[in-house]
Amino acid sequence: MHCKLSRFSLLLVVTLVPSAVLGALAPTSLGAQEPRNARDVAALVQSFYDQTTSFQADFFQTRYTKAYNRYDRARGRVTLVKPGKMRWDYTDPAGQTFVSDGSHLSVYQPPDEGEAHGQIIERDVTSDELPQAFAFLLGDGRLDSDFHVRLLDSGRQGFPEGYVLEVRPRRPSRTYDRVLFFVRIPAGAPAGVIHRVLIIDAAGNRNRFDFSHLRFNHAVPDSTFHFTPPAGTRVVRP
Repeated sequence: MHCKLSRFSLLLVVTLVPSAVLGALAPTSLGAQEPRNARDVAALVQSFYDQTTSFQADFFQTRYTKAYNRYDRARGRVTLVKPGKMRWDYTDPAGQTFVSDGSHLSVYQPPDEGEAHGQIIERDVTSDELPQAFAFLLGDGRLDSDFHVRLLDSGRQGFPEGYVLEVRPRRPSRTYDRVLFFVRIPAGAPAGVIHRVLIIDAAGNRNRFDFSHLRFNHAVPDSTFHFTPPAGTRVVRP
């Protein structure tokens, strides 16, 4: 596995939902009914994340690169806060950090073996798949108006306990082709909670995220989304 993030693209959501969060959700037109189609599932997902201001989770990431038929895996901790703020801290491989304050990205890559210093890549948020694919989770965009949605066979997708919602942007994206949200509908709750996300680009590369130990609506200091690299770090601005 190559540890550099520029080659190992950053790839996000929920196994447990606190009852306090579900209790705070406003009812939707579906109430506690079983969703009947893709629009119903999308509405339940939107309802939940409309009322979520922040969430944190452990993640396990699987990246498939089609050209090399290669799988790379990583894990760490993610924090997201509306609008548009996110931070990914990698624990395996260790030392990689991805930070967005909502307007620009900073991607820190620690030094490889034999190197004295690492590097930090700075770029605009519109050039990366993560902010673009998860815009609605970060308070920018809506599933019902910004995406074409359809339900896939959850059994064939290896997720028989829930729903698999495929979304495609109505305006073509440079960074991804479609996103699959693996959704569970908690019993009796008017909410659709994302358990897994799979991003697929036009070349057939796949970024999958599985999340655990998730927390909603906890206060997160603004300093979380500012990163100061170690002295001597090389700055790269593509």
